[in-house]
Amino acid sequence: MTKSRLYLTYAAVLTGLAATAVGFASPQAASSHQPHAGQQQRAIKALSADDIDGYLKGKGMGFAKSDELNHYPSPLHLRQMAAGINLTAKQLADIAPIETHMKAAAKRLGHIVLEKEESLDALFASGGAEPDAVRRLTADIGQLRDELQAVYLMAHLQVRPLLGPHQIAICDRLRGYTSGGSGTGESGHSRHGKH
Repeated sequence: MTKSRLYLTYAAVLTGLAATAVGFASPQAASSHQPHAGQQQRAIKALSADDIDGYLKGKGMGFAKSDELNHYPSPLHLRQMAAGINLTAKQLADIAPIETHMKAAAKRLGHIVLEKEESLDALFASGGAEPDAVRRLTADIGQLRDELQAVYLMAHLQVRPLLGPHQIAICDRLRGYTSGGSGTGESGHSRHGKH
């Protein structure tokens, strides 16, 4: 085989390998350019169905991780694990109104967040989004989310003094926040944020 034929064969093999590599890479390359594909069908484009459900039902949505992961348990989780933590009837009675207030305030604020997000979405959907209106709505949404986070943090802050140190330690273990915790199931770390 001559040198020129060898180079042509080598070039053909390389071209074939390159084409094969492009063929294998193209679906991945296409998906990396389409991270939001399908989300245009959402009721509110910026929020998933789980986000909307969380706001409507006053779920924690991770707003209280600063408390929860630093030994300030949630009133909801305390009630759910009452037997395992050995909560007294008095403790449960004291925790109940804190949880009730937390849920009511979270739902109220969550509904307003959704209304503002819906307005922001509609503004862009209309094709008439203006900088001032966008700034106003995003500032409103940011403030509402700050208030919502404060609702959860304050509730965690209120229930902690009602517990003994041993109960807090048990709660952390049941929630999977210590090496001895299971971290699974209804009380596991993987379920965090489902207030």
